[in-house]
Amino acid sequence: MNIPQHVAIILDGNGRWAKSKGMPRNYGHTIGAKNVETVCRAANELGIKYLTMYAFSTENWKRSKEEVDALMSLLRNYMKTCVKTAKKNHMRVRVIGDKTGLAEDIQESIENLERESKDQDGLNFTIAINYGSRDEICRAVRKIAAEGIPPEEITEEVISDHLDTAGIPDPDLLIRTSGELRLSNYLMWQLAYTEFYFTNTPWPDFSKEELAKAIEKYNQRDRRYGGVKEESEGVSG
Repeated sequence: MNIPQHVAIILDGNGRWAKSKGMPRNYGHTIGAKNVETVCRAANELGIKYLTMYAFSTENWKRSKEEVDALMSLLRNYMKTCVKTAKKNHMRVRVIGDKTGLAEDIQESIENLERESKDQDGLNFTIAINYGSRDEICRAVRKIAAEGIPPEEITEEVISDHLDTAGIPDPDLLIRTSGELRLSNYLMWQLAYTEFYFTNTPWPDFSKEELAKAIEKYNQRDRRYGGVKEESEGVSG
């Protein structure tokens, strides 16, 4: 089986999963957070080299204060416990997104986690926090302008090197859980030729078996990166 080098996941369905069980939305987020380690371990066992998860978007601030506060609390706890988890699982962890929009103590925890895990040689795990693809591209353009790079020298490579994901290969496979069929402002530059897989399974129920099923579907795709077979016509591919 051809294992994708980089898998990106949109974690969706925590709140609906909790509601279906007669529990508050925050219970779903708690269980969903616990499932992150499970799926990271599964990805490593399956041979995936890079895993990127969409944990908190720039739009998520619009949710109720109670829910946002609960998510930030979960984030604080995860950043601290993940230092031990990363060491145990030989996992390098990076965080992308506008970190300046997060509380100072969370920023410090992120810096500590990235520093403590930077030499690990196992799974490369990236977490998108206070992340929005349009915001990322705007920040990249501002950095390019600030460096005074002439317009004629701005290439796709230059832009990629100024994105939050610089140095990380583009995803081969995107998975979105819980049945929604949209990107939600996630890695729009990086997903240009990524294969998409949508599942009705909510994130708290997403398992190693579900991940393997997504990879199986990925193996049935014909990736042409914009090229076409001789018998095909048109510009898409």
